[in-house]
Amino acid sequence: MAGGFFAAVYAVVAAIPYGKVMTYGDIARQIGYPRKARFVGFAMRACPEDLPWHRVVKADGSIAGGGFAPVRKMLLDQEGIPFLPDGRIDLTKCRLFRSSPQ
Repeated sequence: MAGGFFAAVYAVVAAIPYGKVMTYGDIARQIGYPRKARFVGFAMRACPEDLPWHRVVKADGSIAGGGFAPVRKMLLDQEGIPFLPDGRIDLTKCRLFRSSPQ
């Protein structure tokens, strides 16, 4: 599953436009694995650097990335991504799409 799954994740990430974000769960649903958001996270740990990896966020709008979280926030700020007062991304304004839960 890993090779094809990771490639599918990266294809979706590559298509996230400037100023938009997707959640790990959005990507999982998009590629046909609605209950594999955690596996999307595994794929993102090895994401090629030339992809917009910073546009993938947690379901509640918080930024993942451990030590890279400040870099991710800076990149999202530069794209004009709106943040809520508590530091999470305002998903209602910049989420690429909202897929129905499955």
